[in-house]
Amino acid sequence: MDTKEKLQDVFRDVFDDDDIEIFAETTADDIEAWDSLSHIQLIVAVEKAFGLKFTTVEVMKLKNVGEFIALIDKKRAK
Repeated sequence: MDTKEKLQDVFRDVFDDDDIEIFAETTADDIEAWDSLSHIQLIVAVEKAFGLKFTTVEVMKLKNVGEFIALIDKKRAK
C-alpha cells in the first residue's frame, strides 16, 4: 500500500466517512468535518499509522495533502 492509499484510510477513519477521496490538492476546506479538533486527531492518527512524529512547525507549513504525503515519504526514507 502506498502512502496516499494508507493516508486515505486514515482520513476515512478519522472523519468516519468511507467515501472520502484525497488528492494532492485536497485541503481542510474540501472536507466538511475537517476543523481544528479533527486536524489534531488526524495528525495523531497519521503519526500512529506511519510510526512517525511531526513537529508543530512541519504541520503548520503544510498547505495540502500533497505536501503531507511528501513529508511522510521524506520522514519514512530516513
